[in-house]
Amino acid sequence: MQRKDFPGEQFFVVFVIKPEDYACGGSVPSSIHGNVNRTWNLQRTKNLQVTIVPSIKKSVYVQAMFFSFLSFLSFYLGSVIVAFVHYVRVRRKASAGRLGAEDGSGIMTSSHPITASTPEGSSYGAIDESSSSGGHQLSSPERRPPAGSDTDSSVEEESDFDTMPEIESDKNVIRTKVFLYLSDLSRKDRRIVSKKYKIYFWNIITIAVFYALPVIQLVITYQTVVNVTGNQDICYYNFLCAHPLGVLSAFNNILSNVGHMLLGFLFLLIVLRRNILHRRAMEMKDVYTLDYGIPKHFGLFYAMGIALMMEGVLSACYHVCPNYSNFQFDTSFMYMIAGLCMLKLYQTRHPDINASAYSAYASFAVVICLAVLGVVFGKNDMWFWVIFSLIHVLASLALSTQIYYMGRFKIDLGIFRRAAMVLYTDCIQQCSRPMYMDRMVLLIVGNLVNWSFAIFGLVYRPRDFASYILGIFICNLLLYLAFYIIMKLRSNEKLLPIPLFCIVATAVVWASALYFFFQNLSSWEETPAESREKNRPCILLDFFDDHDVWHFLSAAALFFSFLVLLTLDDDLDVVRRDKIPVF
Repeated sequence: MQRKDFPGEQFFVVFVIKPEDYACGGSVPSSIHGNVNRTWNLQRTKNLQVTIVPSIKKSVYVQAMFFSFLSFLSFYLGSVIVAFVHYVRVRRKASAGRLGAEDGSGIMTSSHPITASTPEGSSYGAIDESSSSGGHQLSSPERRPPAGSDTDSSVEEESDFDTMPEIESDKNVIRTKVFLYLSDLSRKDRRIVSKKYKIYFWNIITIAVFYALPVIQLVITYQTVVNVTGNQDICYYNFLCAHPLGVLSAFNNILSNVGHMLLGFLFLLIVLRRNILHRRAMEMKDVYTLDYGIPKHFGLFYAMGIALMMEGVLSACYHVCPNYSNFQFDTSFMYMIAGLCMLKLYQTRHPDINASAYSAYASFAVVICLAVLGVVFGKNDMWFWVIFSLIHVLASLALSTQIYYMGRFKIDLGIFRRAAMVLYTDCIQQCSRPMYMDRMVLLIVGNLVNWSFAIFGLVYRPRDFASYILGIFICNLLLYLAFYIIMKLRSNEKLLPIPLFCIVATAVVWASALYFFFQNLSSWEETPAESREKNRPCILLDFFDDHDVWHFLSAAALFFSFLVLLTLDDDLDVVRRDKIPVF
């Protein structure tokens, strides 16, 4: 309660006597079983004691705000230091290269045509032997734009570059090879592919605006109802550590989400810096930028940064009034973050055949619709779980088929019939070894994991359906990331110090964050009275509870996870694309 709402410093405390024991953890109400209410004549006596405790001082609020912002602004300082060190190293290497060229000791980059991974007669990726000394001029049949033409064009479409019959035949022939290299799957014009991936960024901004505005309006309505009625059973706060500010009942739970927004914005700045440096290298026609390393497309990274910021916004909205109906807001962008991370991992070695933004976001929309249906029907309705499990299994099989055959299986109603025919031919008529063994192992393990989730949901029907779907996404992401790192090491590729540090930091911070996540301070799966039994005092600065610490640590863990994806393949920047394997 706030003093300003009671000018006379007088107020009423109203206790509501429940007619059943169910509200306090007793047996199921007799009205459900159709029996007579037997609790009215038990002659019970309740002794109640009310203690009025003053709120914390304003200095504690100020201290908590400074701590929240300074903790995450330190990440900005660390990023500036790393960028400065990188700048100094690049300048020193450039100076050493110029000195070596002047005294004749500079090492010349030898140029040889790429022949190991291209069809006979194709000159794709070949470096012109007449290129000037220093290795900065490149001739390639890709229609590379002149310097400064990296901007989007409304008149350029992918069909202008990818409808020639020989290109179509090359695609179908190349993707059937047993050993694929990155040059095989980065044949499309870079401008067109970059524009395709920029759609991810612009679409997620549109989605964020249209999704967040009604959510904000709804939770404000919830908070208004709590303030007007005084009903403390609507929102499941940790009442032993809920510090109000203005109309907000638990400002500390909202403030602790500032890390997601600050670190999401910092990630956008890091990606922007890389994008600018890449554009400058492209304008200089640097050979290492044109035909070495992983093709740089930043649209998905920008989308991931926006998703991290929106996760902070929507998590704060959920904590305005945490309850069963609002929890879906806290998880919606977590689905998108996990999905975008998987798409980014796949795009790294498959830049030409990754999913379009429209199909990806349409899939996320289906998932969020299922999450809403799960909130409404997922408690007791068996038919919902049967339909959901069937959709889950069929989607896993369709996606596995698409991944195994590198996009050559068209996703339509006939995909399962064609997959069954291939399975019958290759496994029953003649049992042959899979052509792509690594991919097959990954997909078998992935399907077993997803089928296990489907069976678990069908048998146990967990009430927290949003967390159940989130668990599916996270397990698939971790499985794919582990597969990617293992295959990278198997291919004799290195982990540079920065990505290695980010991997270790991600693991440590996630482990710490999950410890605080599982400290249940309230639970809307139980009655309000039972939830209050779980409440605990603050543990940090007399202002933040365990769940707030989870917010701080999870924001840092997501930030480090994004940096892993951003820097994981930096060691390949000096490796020709016809030497980089696809997996």
